[in-house]
Amino acid sequence: AIAIIYLTTPLSTALKAVESHRTTIINTATMAGTKRMSAEEKRKAILQIYHRTKQVYTEKEIVALATKAGVNANTCADVNQALVDDGLVDKAKIGGSNYFWSFPGKKDRLMQLKHQENVKAVEEIKVKIDDAESKLADAKRGREDEDGERPKKLARLSEVAKERKAAEEELGKLKENDPQALADLDQELKYVYAAAERWTDNIFECKTYLTKKRGMSSKEACRILRISDAFDYPERPK
Repeated sequence: AIAIIYLTTPLSTALKAVESHRTTIINTATMAGTKRMSAEEKRKAILQIYHRTKQVYTEKEIVALATKAGVNANTCADVNQALVDDGLVDKAKIGGSNYFWSFPGKKDRLMQLKHQENVKAVEEIKVKIDDAESKLADAKRGREDEDGERPKKLARLSEVAKERKAAEEELGKLKENDPQALADLDQELKYVYAAAERWTDNIFECKTYLTKKRGMSSKEACRILRISDAFDYPERPK
């Protein structure tokens, strides 16, 4: 194809075509060799920068280095912050800038601390298990079913509990007709009736005052006292 260009076109045009063809080949090769990075690959790429250089960077610097390492420039800051949130990268604000760093031993130290927490949690669970097993053994002590009668005894216990409940309910019904309970109720009823008569007297006294001293009509006095014309003393209990 290049030879044909040389034979059929002027030299300057041919050179331009060759250069354009060369650029296309280079760009195609570059694109073919570029793979879109996953989120985990981006994290690893940025961490490798910190661990390889063992330097402290501003956000602008780490973004620039990460971009050169193949991380999309628009996601560098977010990925770096995610590493900070996960405790894999340290961050400090000095003056008006944020500085970031991470050393190779940090991840190992975090894993060590996590392991220690897990070991401690396991030991605490073991203690709880031992305590529960001890309590279970104490609870079982004296409840051994040596003669095989335990299930029958438990069934009988359930029956007795039901019978007791039914007896208590029947006792409650019988108490309603208990002579002493009826006498107490009659006495309480007398107290209530006496109190009702006393308050009825007071209301009638108020009505008399309003009609005779204030010159109100009986209807107006009833309206103020919130009673009807049929208001009267309660019926005396038998």
